[in-house]
Amino acid sequence: MGLRPRVPAQRGGPDAEDNPWHTGAACRRDEAGLFFAPSKEPTAARLAREEQAKRVCARCPVLLECRDHALLLPEPYGVWGGLTAAERRVVLARRRRHDQEQDLPIAG
Repeated sequence: MGLRPRVPAQRGGPDAEDNPWHTGAACRRDEAGLFFAPSKEPTAARLAREEQAKRVCARCPVLLECRDHALLLPEPYGVWGGLTAAERRVVLARRRRHDQEQDLPIAG
């Protein structure tokens, strides 16, 4: 049995009722396939699909809540809050570096 990404709540998943911010998500009106890659998707097709998904995110009233959700969990797949999984990994790595720098003792 292959791994498949969990269908996000704001896109009609089982826990949509538990998260009120999901109800206002623009992606609820679009196909989940736009936000998640099919297996072995060619690079050009992936980039075009991700840009289309990001355009949906750009007009979404809960973009920041969605992004926060995806960074907090973190969500390993798909476009969430206008960011791809790779972009979210960069954000999380920057946050970790920043947090580590804040923990360093002040030289003096």
